[in-house]
Parts: sequence; structure tokens; C-alpha cells
Amino acid sequence: MNILDTAHAVAHDYPGGCESLAPRIGMSAAVLRSKVNPNTDTHQLTLVNAVRVTEVANDDRILEAWARERGYLLHKVPGVEHCSDEAIVELMAQTWETNGDIGKEVNRTFADGRVQQHEVVRVKDRVWAHMRKLFGLVGRIEGMAERE
Repeated sequence: MNILDTAHAVAHDYPGGCESLAPRIGMSAAVLRSKVNPNTDTHQLTLVNAVRVTEVANDDRILEAWARERGYLLHKVPGVEHCSDEAIVELMAQTWETNGDIGKEVNRTFADGRVQQHEVVRVKDRVWAHMRKLFGLVGRIEGMAERE
């Protein structure tokens, strides 16, 4: 999903939609709807608007879409709370699960002997999810490291 479609989804997926989100970011629902409509050229979502929507909605999808469009992997650094052996084992199990998701998607992609663009997107999505889990695991272990 591109960044404009993502902004639209974030605003409309917010509980109560644009009508509920708009007053919290200091604009009318009609203006917000126009700003997040990828087919409207008269209103544009500014960087300040995008940051505010992200913060108020507590939804990082706009940031993630922008990072992906630029070829980056966005990774939220986990807090040091809950850094136990059990949490590490749980994270390991999640990384194995997402690794399996990649394999399943690759098998689905090649099942009919051809590769379509929407299938490439699905494989990429599974790879990004796996990488996020791996970096989360590393971040958690880093959080447990003794300070020298």
C-alpha cells in the first residue's frame, strides 16, 4: 500500500473515522477526509498533519509505508521491561512462525507456475514482518545486556 492510501486507511480506520479523529488533530472532518483522499488534489496532508494523525491515532502505518517506499525497514525498539528468558523464547517462536509464513507465501506464488505482481507484494509483506520480528528479538536481547 502506498503512503497516500495508507493515510486514508489510518484516518478511516480510527474508531469513529474522520469525524472522531479530525477534532483531535484540530480540523474539520470534511477537511481531513479531503486531505487523506488520494484522489483529491485540492487538499494535501502536510508532514505536520501526518505526524499528528500518527500520534493521535497511535497508528504507525503512515510511517511504515513511507519507510518501505524509501527502501527502509522501520523497527520499533522494544522497551527493557519484560526482558525475561520466557519473553525471549516467545519472540523466537514468533520469528520461526513468520519465517514459515514466508515459505508458505513463496509456495503459493509458484504453485501455478507464474509470478504476478500482487504475489510479489504478499511475499514482501511476509519478509518485512519476519524482519521486524528478528529486529525485535535483537532489540530485546540488547535491552537485557549488562551495562559496562
